[in-house]
Amino acid sequence: MSGLALLDYASVLVFALTGALVASRAQLDLVGFAFIACLTAVGGGTVRDLLLDRHPVFWVDQPAYILIACAAAILVFFTAHLMESRYNWLIWLDSFALSIAAAAGTGAALSLGQSGVIVVLMGVTTGCLGGLMRDVVCNEVPLVLKQGELYVSCAFAGALTAVFATRLGFEILPSLGLCALICWALRAGSLMFGWRLPVYKGRPPRT
Repeated sequence: MSGLALLDYASVLVFALTGALVASRAQLDLVGFAFIACLTAVGGGTVRDLLLDRHPVFWVDQPAYILIACAAAILVFFTAHLMESRYNWLIWLDSFALSIAAAAGTGAALSLGQSGVIVVLMGVTTGCLGGLMRDVVCNEVPLVLKQGELYVSCAFAGALTAVFATRLGFEILPSLGLCALICWALRAGSLMFGWRLPVYKGRPPRT
């Protein structure tokens, strides 16, 4: 199994766990758990593959991705009540999922020889869209849109790091490792130390 495929599997697993945790907060049934876990796990990668014109889409070619997401949903369904703070588990698992998925999307675009702009956009798309779909469907405030919080910018910085690393002569896998590391470090800093982006504050019009 290639390193890029392993990144996709890891991304699917961790994002599926976050989807199931959100389903537990919404008090859904087992089918709801599986649906939200699968939507979260493959949502970003599906959009990525469609935009890159990759046929078939990764989980259609390898249905094992869906089975992994369903297994994660079942696991959380029977164990979520044991977690003291499901929201803390959610945001930290999501930080790992974001980092791995951003690296997976970046790697997919790099392997196809796409330009740097497209590589960065695919990293952001793969990292962010699954979680956005999860939160919107479950009527949660999307983590990607929380005021000033580093999220999309983390995936952007990670993917951009990978692009520069490959331009400097690094192999793809080490470059993707740097992508995941930078992305997670920024996201963790936002969660632990309150790192924020400037937020627009409206002012009354001048008279």
